[in-house]
Amino acid sequence: MPEMRVSLDSDDLNAVERKLQVPLEAQLTSALEQAANRVADQYDGQGEDEVTDWILRETRGGLHPDIAEGFQPDEAKLREVARAVMRGERFV
Repeated sequence: MPEMRVSLDSDDLNAVERKLQVPLEAQLTSALEQAANRVADQYDGQGEDEVTDWILRETRGGLHPDIAEGFQPDEAKLREVARAVMRGERFV
């Protein structure tokens, strides 16, 4: 089972966001893991682009709207998650 971790670049965060960085990273990681597992449960042969978009939509759907709006994951990393889902892997 692959593990994932969302990390934020502290250089891109303001002072308040830096204070909240650790819990925000935990919340984003949890939302992404849950989204990937939900998609894996429903995956039925869709292509990589569709699965990638689906995971992103599901992740944003599990976040507060203000956080979801600002969540811009690395495209390559998100595609890695999508490929793992397509291989039938689950996330912890």
